Amino acid sequence: SNTRNCAIMKALNCFAFIFARGGSKGIPRKNITLLNGKPLIAYSIETALACPSISRVIVSTDDEEIALVARQYGAEVPFMRPKELAQDNSSEWQAWQHAIRFMQKCDAFDVFVSLPATAPLRNVEDVEKCINLLSHADTDIVVTVKPAERNPYFNMVKVDRDGFSHLVCKGDDVVYNRQVAPMLYDMTTVAYVAKPDFILNATSIFEGRVRSVVVPAERAIDIDTPFDLKIADMLMKESVQ
Repeated sequence: SNTRNCAIMKALNCFAFIFARGGSKGIPRKNITLLNGKPLIAYSIETALACPSISRVIVSTDDEEIALVARQYGAEVPFMRPKELAQDNSSEWQAWQHAIRFMQKCDAFDVFVSLPATAPLRNVEDVEKCINLLSHADTDIVVTVKPAERNPYFNMVKVDRDGFSHLVCKGDDVVYNRQVAPMLYDMTTVAYVAKPDFILNATSIFEGRVRSVVVPAERAIDIDTPFDLKIADMLMKESVQ
């Protein structure tokens, strides 16, 4: 089966990228903060290394300590990210473009996979599903989603300037029970899988033809605050029991 996996990798030539800035506001040093005894970024690296379709795992960072930790867990850090692409207001899309251009100078690849460090509970199957879905000829990028916790078609309200509450959807869009509300999804940070040329030639995800893979909420947790970290820690300990 190893030979078969190598054949798949050769056919696709997928590179996984983990974009990890040194600065983070919600949790200082978030990307290397410990979760269940391991730096947060390690989970993304280990999942990427375990994916049969992925041939290289690359970390894009502006931070020497993150680079060191990334290498310890088996990722490559072939370049340091320029400071101007690592600010609070820097565009993640431009960091994607920078990484693709750098890697294409020495090694052509067919599939770009971004696995943010903030989704440590994803699994190999989630990532492989996204890679397989990109093989549709008409698809530019695949994103991951989870069923939305709230649905604007049913009982979501907004507050007007005078302090009165109104339904978000009015008129024909109003539905009176959840079962008939259109199925909606929240985007997650589990995985983004795209054709490199699409990223180089576009400026945002929804400029392209987008497909999505549904991931259950418990694997889609996105670490942004100390509270998220606690939830993830609890879910990890539960899954081990």
